[in-house]
Amino acid sequence: MTAADALGPAHRERSLARMSGEVFDILVVGGGVTGTGAALDAASRGLSVALIEARDYAVGASSKSSKLIHGGLRYLEMLDFGLVREALAERKLLLTELAPHLVRPVPFLWPLTHSGWERPYVGAGLLLYDSIGGRRAVPRARHLSRSGALRLAPALRPDALVGAVQFYDAQEDDARYVACLARTAAGQGAALATNVAMAGPRTEGGRVTGVDARDLLAGADLTIRARHVVLATGAWTDAGRLPVRPSKGVHILVPRCRVPMDTGLLARTEKSVLFVIPWGDHWLIGDTDTEWRYDPGRVTASRADIDYLLAKVNAMLRDPLTGADVEGVFAGLRPLVAAPDARDTTRVSREHSVRSVAPGLTAIAGGKFTTYRIMARDLIDVAAADLPGTIPPSRTDRVPLLGAAGYRERWAGRERLAGPGGLPVAQIERLLGRYGSCADDLLALIAGRPELARPLEGSGGYLAVEVVYACTHEGAVRLDDVLARRTRTAIEVRDRGLAAAPHAAALMAPVLRWDEARIGREIARYRGAVAADLAGQSEPDDARAYQACTAVPDPIPFYGP
Repeated sequence: MTAADALGPAHRERSLARMSGEVFDILVVGGGVTGTGAALDAASRGLSVALIEARDYAVGASSKSSKLIHGGLRYLEMLDFGLVREALAERKLLLTELAPHLVRPVPFLWPLTHSGWERPYVGAGLLLYDSIGGRRAVPRARHLSRSGALRLAPALRPDALVGAVQFYDAQEDDARYVACLARTAAGQGAALATNVAMAGPRTEGGRVTGVDARDLLAGADLTIRARHVVLATGAWTDAGRLPVRPSKGVHILVPRCRVPMDTGLLARTEKSVLFVIPWGDHWLIGDTDTEWRYDPGRVTASRADIDYLLAKVNAMLRDPLTGADVEGVFAGLRPLVAAPDARDTTRVSREHSVRSVAPGLTAIAGGKFTTYRIMARDLIDVAAADLPGTIPPSRTDRVPLLGAAGYRERWAGRERLAGPGGLPVAQIERLLGRYGSCADDLLALIAGRPELARPLEGSGGYLAVEVVYACTHEGAVRLDDVLARRTRTAIEVRDRGLAAAPHAAALMAPVLRWDEARIGREIARYRGAVAADLAGQSEPDDARAYQACTAVPDPIPFYGP
């Protein structure tokens, strides 16, 4: 870990200065997994790279996924073998080489509900899934009787299954993954700045030569020049440039103790699949797949979404869940490439599309989190073909993410690491699973300021040091950056992080030079964001949920400090 990969206030200032004076080879617009992946891909080829993001890294779909790295069993059932093969190859690469500190195997139970034909059908599919994916990455699938399945998952109703198959996929914290990608790109020389919004492209002689933008923290305009601009703006992609059909996916979180199981769960629904995924002290239950026709910046779950997920999971549980069990809710938009003949979004392909929409301007849409690296490679391949000279091919299959190097050695020595700082081994394990070898940085901060080893009040188990580190190293500049994405407090505690907000803001203030007025504004903005989400979740359908959500003023306006 070096100063070059720290996305603190100094990096943002240097990046903005570079953006005002340099002509970059590649300018990336969009700080989700595809955009940050593209910045890393381009920078690791030796290109000069800038990235701007209007709000925060992973603020859109990239922080609101199912948190899985998977091949997509339902795509196998749809005979989309190419996508499954590609995704499983990426799963293996991430697990073993690129991000072993961030991606880990997770078991799932597939309940069988029909005697006779279903077991060989599902078994054959999972055998193919294992064969395509390579058995070195995760354990192979195994068949279970009904009694064997119920021993693993006593929460299930005995009459809800006749047997089961257990298989493995992989899991990550999506927002943390994107922050790590951004830092890795910075370490390769990329200039990155969040809270910088593109006003529009600049053109000279019919060619895009950069963008006009606005620094939303300073309220200042700037022009960023580049030989090629790439748009990785997800659901915000202009339909005139690339037709996008946003699909809303909603997840809920319930306490782990409410559903006694030693494995995750996957079950068919009438349109798609239902996941019940272990997530710390919670189960993550999702998701939905419905078209969203409103502002992508104000997507919200409705009561119908929550009731749908509860109904689907309760059909299998001995002890049904209720709305009172729901401690967290989040909704995101998949930026699917529009297919005119698809009746609904469940039938729209998860393949990605890269399009040169104007000389000097390329856009991407579609795809899935698991294949972000392939998407980024394809995007930069198209952009690089428009640049002078010979550009090397992508090498991100050989660039481990920050924190991967030395992670396994530190894991093996985790008991030794627990000694000096006084943290329990379980806490060291948690930090290593979130930061990899960068956990050294957090332990060094604690050594200098022992009070940072204390919990963040009301956060559900995060440490104060993680808030400070989010600002000094991970690009957090607003309160919701920390509570919603660098930590997942906003979805993991019942009050959505309201109790944690004052303590978190007080920790952030010295690093970001906030005065008391700014602290007050950040807390008020965060409370507004929570109020908007809760307002939408109380309404019965999308139309009324959107109306209720937008009745609360935009909690993080795009101007001023």
